[in-house]
Amino acid sequence: MIPDQSAPPQHGMAYERMLEKVRYDGAYPTRERAEESVRLVLAGLGRQLTGDERVELAARLPFEAARILAAQIPDPQPLTGWAFVKDLAARTGASLATTRWDTGSVFSAVAACAGRDLTARILRQLPSGYALLFGQAELTPAA
Repeated sequence: MIPDQSAPPQHGMAYERMLEKVRYDGAYPTRERAEESVRLVLAGLGRQLTGDERVELAARLPFEAARILAAQIPDPQPLTGWAFVKDLAARTGASLATTRWDTGSVFSAVAACAGRDLTARILRQLPSGYALLFGQAELTPAA
């Protein structure tokens, strides 16, 4: 039997496994550097995401990652994808290129935890620019 590709992966990816995925995808030299990126990007996402998608994503992330996401108070005015990267870079003093890299590496692991359907719902909720950060094409309707 072929597994259903639309179903989310098994809930509760271990935090260590998530860190290893981020470390591998981001080519980070140490686990600590990968964890630093995970903490930064998940905290930023926690300030952007609201509603059912936030709750459902937290339920699918490893406990440690969910706690980082859920500890944030959502901003009343969500940022576009590019503004999100600029905000994270300003908070850390890192370059925009490094912050964009970190964001993509972490969002890849987040998407693996969330599954295709929840990731699509998250992207519909967020302002423009996040699909590229999640490694997906961002299609806009014809005018």
